[in-house]
Amino acid sequence: MHDDLIARATAWLAEDPDTETRDELAKLIEAGDVTELAARFSGTLQFGTAGLRGELGAGPMRMNRSVVIRAAAGLAAYLKGKGRTDGLVVVGYDARHKSADFARDTAAVMTGAGLRAAVLPHPLPTPVLAYAIRHLGAVAGVEVTASHNPPRDNGYKVYLGDGSQIVPPADAEIAAEIDAVRSLGDVPRPDAGWEILDGAVLDAYLARTDAVLAEGSPRTARTVYTAMHGVGKDVLLAAFARAGFPEPVLVAEQAEPDPDFPTVAFPNPEEPGAMDLAFARARETDPDLIIANDPDADRCAVAVKESGEWRMLRGDEVGALLAAHLVRRGAQGTFAESIVSSSLLGRIAEKANLPYEETLTGFKWIARVEGLRYGYEEALGYCVDPDGVRDKDGITAALLITELASELKEQGRTLLDLLDDLAVEHGLHATDQLAVRVEDLSVIADAMRRLREQPPTELAGLAITKAEDLTKGTDKLPPTDGLRYILDGARVIVRPSGTEPKLKCYLEVVVPVAAHADLPTAHAKATDLLTTIKRDLSAAAGI
Repeated sequence: MHDDLIARATAWLAEDPDTETRDELAKLIEAGDVTELAARFSGTLQFGTAGLRGELGAGPMRMNRSVVIRAAAGLAAYLKGKGRTDGLVVVGYDARHKSADFARDTAAVMTGAGLRAAVLPHPLPTPVLAYAIRHLGAVAGVEVTASHNPPRDNGYKVYLGDGSQIVPPADAEIAAEIDAVRSLGDVPRPDAGWEILDGAVLDAYLARTDAVLAEGSPRTARTVYTAMHGVGKDVLLAAFARAGFPEPVLVAEQAEPDPDFPTVAFPNPEEPGAMDLAFARARETDPDLIIANDPDADRCAVAVKESGEWRMLRGDEVGALLAAHLVRRGAQGTFAESIVSSSLLGRIAEKANLPYEETLTGFKWIARVEGLRYGYEEALGYCVDPDGVRDKDGITAALLITELASELKEQGRTLLDLLDDLAVEHGLHATDQLAVRVEDLSVIADAMRRLREQPPTELAGLAITKAEDLTKGTDKLPPTDGLRYILDGARVIVRPSGTEPKLKCYLEVVVPVAAHADLPTAHAKATDLLTTIKRDLSAAAGI
């Protein structure tokens, strides 16, 4: 076992094109660090519908140039096998460690395979790449990003020519082609031959953002903005200036790209403490709302002042606000969301006589809904212009929510006032999440197995009226690893995260509200129910 491990590591070392990871691996081999080598050579990073994502480092279980070159070769072989023998592949990247290297390697592999490759001119938001695929008539796109993962991670997200992320069976077919790559020596990688795009594609994306806003709408809301050390600042500022909004006040400490994310434990607006600097800036400047992007700017977080203190709106709250705004503007088409998002969207769509669809988790599914006009997911992802970007887009979502805040401001009202109106109209839909981050993935597997073998019959005193194991699929959903419980006035979904070592449990309770005066009581009841459901579910799952 020891000799075989050293032999595999040595063979990998001989091919590694990166001096940094080569030196790292050489030291591990020299030290005979069997534990660390085993962790890196226990398998390979699995390519799936989320592409690749993992910790940077040497070896097949880490993100590095060798892994990326193989992934690019597999994608190129897949495209050629589908007859896309001379198609264009657009490559974008964020500002994380190694992102530019991975983008360049991808362009080289595509060029060497006989495809055409074009790389975005500098680190840009993921939605710019998603837009560029369709704008340029590409057959595929690659975005090098780990989104809101910790600083040590990076990732590789793949889109096909429709501008949507891959779904089965494409993921398995690409993975098979990756597995078929025997040696890096078999992968041609010329030093040149691909195009570095100029600013025209970004200009076209920014021009497209005009479609998000209503002509002549109020543009008065003042914002504080944080890019969370990512790549969103310049694009968002340009979009806001183009729209005529007041220039956002920046959270200076987080405004510029920094792959080490020095001010946050996790660069995700949903994580505790991540918004503290934005809240501090808002207390100094008293804006109408706070806008935050995650590092690759495909997500948008919103915070508002409530009873004198700033608080984050939940993704479901923003999702409902944007939906209500679009309905009032006369939007036509299908409203869609993932199954883990609030059922309030369905109520809004039903009352407006609009088609409504539920999908599996992820914009790879939401973006494929036929006739999509608006799609959202509770994890701060919103697609408000599917004809422009068929994916979540934190820039255009920020424009639309700021337009809504401006309209309400002209009426002497706020986003919270509109949320209250929606609660009275449709019932208070309160959501929460129980998320457990683990070091050992077996903890997640054990929890899922325990819930399947010993399913709860009630939570918070509410009987479970329907329990679904989603691995079997439903009449509307393909199979996925998840559990769904329907209760009397509540809903719970449990699933492993597709991008992080987390078990995620999504909770929703619906409390009828007769009038605005009843809202405080309804909120108190909802909070109590969510707290108790969370406690009971945690006990049932053994977490």
